[in-house]
Amino acid sequence: MNTVLELRLAKPANADLEDIERVRTRLNSVLRGKADVVQFVLACLVARGHLLLEDRPGLGKTTLAKTLADALGGRFARVQCTPDLLPSDITGFNIFNQKSHEFEFRPGPVFSDILLADEINRATPRTQSALLESMAERQATIDTVRYPLAAEFFVIATQNPHEQHGTYPLPEAQLDRFAMKLNIGYPHRDDERLMLADAVVSASRQAAEHQCLFLPGQLARIQDRVAEIAVAESVQDYLVRLAEASRQHPEIVLGLSPRGLLTWQRMAQAWAYLDGRSFITPNDVQDVAMPVLIVRLGIEHDDAKPVIEGLLNRVQVPTGV
Repeated sequence: MNTVLELRLAKPANADLEDIERVRTRLNSVLRGKADVVQFVLACLVARGHLLLEDRPGLGKTTLAKTLADALGGRFARVQCTPDLLPSDITGFNIFNQKSHEFEFRPGPVFSDILLADEINRATPRTQSALLESMAERQATIDTVRYPLAAEFFVIATQNPHEQHGTYPLPEAQLDRFAMKLNIGYPHRDDERLMLADAVVSASRQAAEHQCLFLPGQLARIQDRVAEIAVAESVQDYLVRLAEASRQHPEIVLGLSPRGLLTWQRMAQAWAYLDGRSFITPNDVQDVAMPVLIVRLGIEHDDAKPVIEGLLNRVQVPTGV
């Protein structure tokens, strides 16, 4: 029997949630005091989205991505974006083999399961576009040939909001490819103290921290189940009215696009799944609103919270869901 099919038959949904809880525990151990960030990262992952982290250097972005890849048993790749980075440095390229007299394809870092694109706004627009095509289509085009990427392909991109010299800010249409944007922020004093204690580890503990917690095909199955989470008509109507309100809001530069609306619903489905429910409620829509909307409405981060809260307050919440 096919291995993936055996897995689908062998592991019930509650076992998947138990494994997700183990991944959550692992991530919380390396990102101390940031349980809310970890929850959003997991929601983005199971919703088949991509994540933009905008924060200062040294706050754990790379550690988060590597730990997640280890926990899922996925292939991890990292790209340091610079102005001289070429599209082929991300997607791969064809090279001529002198012995066979044929071109051979050398895959780039997008042919991974989890890709960390560090300082994405330092790459040129052409290189950014190559990465964003892979994110949107889960494929890479090299010399007119299309190569499929992993079904679970997940991008975590970072950018430093305080260093803008020599950068190429992502246009709004490209920002819309990310499901959400998060800020990690500095940890609390007690959490930093625990972080220092955790840095002194034994060899056995280091091995345990790299142990895979998922089986092959398990993440893809979870993502399929998230897409099946029920959404009542009243909740869908609520989402549509919120989108319409965003397009009429005087402080919002860009109203929510249909693609953004679909992403919002998918993130709400993921939020409900992580809560162990087979349906979403208006609360799920509201809980994921901030990171979903901040990346696509053209609002400065410092002004985003009151504007988004005001948007949610403008639309009547359906009852009885």
